[in-house]
Amino acid sequence: MALRGVTMDHVIGLECTICGTQYQTHQATYVCPKHGNDGILDVVYDYSLIRKRTLRGNLEASAERSMWRYLPLLPVEPENARRIVDGTILASVGWTPLVAAPRLASQLGLKHLWIKDDARQPTASFKDRASAIAVLKARELGFPIITTASTGNAAAALAGMCTAASQPNIIFVPRTAPEGKIAQLLVYGATVLLVDGTYDDAFELCLNAAAEFGWYSRNTGYNPYMSEGKKTAAFEICEQMNWQVPDRIFVPVGDGCIIGGMHKGLRDLISLGWIDRMPRLMGVQAAGSAALADAWERGLQAMEIKRIAAHTVADSISVGLPRDRIKALRAVRESEGAFLRVSDEEIIAAMRILASGCGVFAEPAAAAAYAGLIKAAGQGCIGPEECVVVLATGSGLKDVSTAIRSTGSPPVVAANVGDVRRAVKHLWDRPSR
Repeated sequence: MALRGVTMDHVIGLECTICGTQYQTHQATYVCPKHGNDGILDVVYDYSLIRKRTLRGNLEASAERSMWRYLPLLPVEPENARRIVDGTILASVGWTPLVAAPRLASQLGLKHLWIKDDARQPTASFKDRASAIAVLKARELGFPIITTASTGNAAAALAGMCTAASQPNIIFVPRTAPEGKIAQLLVYGATVLLVDGTYDDAFELCLNAAAEFGWYSRNTGYNPYMSEGKKTAAFEICEQMNWQVPDRIFVPVGDGCIIGGMHKGLRDLISLGWIDRMPRLMGVQAAGSAALADAWERGLQAMEIKRIAAHTVADSISVGLPRDRIKALRAVRESEGAFLRVSDEEIIAAMRILASGCGVFAEPAAAAAYAGLIKAAGQGCIGPEECVVVLATGSGLKDVSTAIRSTGSPPVVAANVGDVRRAVKHLWDRPSR
């Protein structure tokens, strides 16, 4: 890792997203004391100092192929990062491929479509970005144990990053989480507690336990540094497109931390003068978990959102009360984007279309973003010349049963060629391309 010459003095402090009060980093660990758990903070940077130290051209010449190429724009202590990250799977987090999807673009009447495939992360989801930051911050601050609540992906990411760094961790997961995701936690050696309740129940229990026992909380919409890890995907998209900013980025939304992090990353780049405009951020929610889409449609403020009974096949974005609702609504409104809602049927169909159309195998939550693009294109909301990026946040292997639902089970054939001919006859009946 090329970390030399970087110090923490580029971080000014933390700012409350509700009242704007600024704190030095040692004055607030998680939230603004004036607003309790709702007072989520933003990390504030000295952009003029960063500009003096870091040139875009130097970044482009870097041989580092991970999120750590952006270390000068991250709120971590460099020597600590060097010691923990080098030689572990943390060193391979980020710099996931941006996949061209011309066949899918053609189907939608578009000319420029790209899929950011974050299923290629070490634990197969976008959440590795935030969890890597969580491990570094916990070590900096001297916490002995890290904890989080999750429906699966954030938990797996934290467990994987922690085991790489020999960091004890305790995970709270709703007992209804997919078995494959729970298995991943157990294999990584995490201490897993299955909560007899919803994700929101697990979240509250995790916060209470962290406060009671002195653990470091990685929870999104609570720990301000999680947005900082997630913003690195925005950095990568812009750099991988040679700093030609896309017109729209479609993002799956549950708690709202991912879309809030993407917005923060784009704001960073604009403040540095590395990009010249903000793309429209398109937040996509499952219809059965659409508190943010409802608030956006009704013109509500974040603190007016009420808890709903969430239900969707896309477990990773199934949330009753979005924890990062302030940043999520701000991201869409300030970027002049939109929220969309898609049905479970549309999500399941999108899994198959995305995989067969460009080779990206996405879990339901990740496929929701592409389902949102299909809906927006069908409604005529996107111009044919617009450049669109879809953020695919997790691997379809996370939820194999739903993947099978998207395609149907394969045929069973007898052990003879005649039966094979019958089973594949449809291939010859297809018109030639």
